[in-house]
Amino acid sequence: MSTALEPIAPVEPGWARFLAALSLRRVLVTIVLALLAATLLSPAFVTPYPVLIGRLLVIGLLLLLVFTAAGVWAPAAAPRWLVQVLAVALAAPLATYLVYLPSVQGKVLEVLAHEDRLSGFLLITGTVLVVAPLLGLGALYRERDAQARSQALAFALERSQLERQALDARLRLLHAQIEPHFLFNTLANIQALVESGSPQASAVLKSLIAYLRAAMPRLDDDKPTLGSELALVRAYLELMLMRMPDRLAFEIDVPAELQGERFPAMALLTLVENAIRHGIDPSEQGGRIVVRAHRADDGALVASVADSGAGLHAGGAPGTGLTNLRERLAMFFGAGARLELAENAPRGVVATLHCPAGRTQ
Repeated sequence: MSTALEPIAPVEPGWARFLAALSLRRVLVTIVLALLAATLLSPAFVTPYPVLIGRLLVIGLLLLLVFTAAGVWAPAAAPRWLVQVLAVALAAPLATYLVYLPSVQGKVLEVLAHEDRLSGFLLITGTVLVVAPLLGLGALYRERDAQARSQALAFALERSQLERQALDARLRLLHAQIEPHFLFNTLANIQALVESGSPQASAVLKSLIAYLRAAMPRLDDDKPTLGSELALVRAYLELMLMRMPDRLAFEIDVPAELQGERFPAMALLTLVENAIRHGIDPSEQGGRIVVRAHRADDGALVASVADSGAGLHAGGAPGTGLTNLRERLAMFFGAGARLELAENAPRGVVATLHCPAGRTQ
């Protein structure tokens, strides 16, 4: 017994994640905040405004690098947000100290020796220690919110896929219910011919075999079309015409440009079979079946099966095939699809399928 090993997804290198997290938006926000802080602090400094701006820009960008790096390389055991905030708080005094070094020619101890320089250092450090962690927490909140939205979208997509799979399973179940229903009814007709000793029994049986050879490969077709459905309908009607040649006539009137449209398998066939069973068979004089299809003004595909048989009342209530057909239409075309039954003047029934445009599942 062997088991297939799933490929392990490659882990993105730390530097790649670091550069991806260091987005242009974050850099621009840091620059704007540095300019704003320089403008607010300039009255308290004797340092020229451009120098103050330069110092705060360097401090802001250094803290951005620290914040991003702490998020990428944070220990797995510690909360990432806490590591980032602590890293920014610890790096703020050091970043401020570094920007003062050029003003004292790199003399480390001279940074804090002058009173005015010390006051500026403390003011900048205090401002950074207050503002930077708050901005870091705000960025983390926005990041967590984006992750939550992304996860919600992923869950919605997964739910949609599961619902689609459930619909497909339901559709296959309905197909399984409809196909034996049609087949057994046809076989019952053949049996009646054989038992009655009709000379047409052999010819009808041959037609049935030919029909099944054509139909069976299409029963599980993932992309059925109106044209393939019409081929089945024609074969079925020709089969029924051999059974009752003097009681049945039929016509199929469907434009060629519509025959490539997607269409649920066995849909028209179900309507034609019901027309035979509940309209033509109960009528003493038989009747005529007309299959039509056209494009409506709203773009919907409208297909109909009309018979001049016994009618709704005389023919009795249709079987479970139409109930299943309504469910299959809703799954295939959506909630806008519908099946309507109406009286056909002067007698008979018209069954009409309304299939919305662009809604096939």
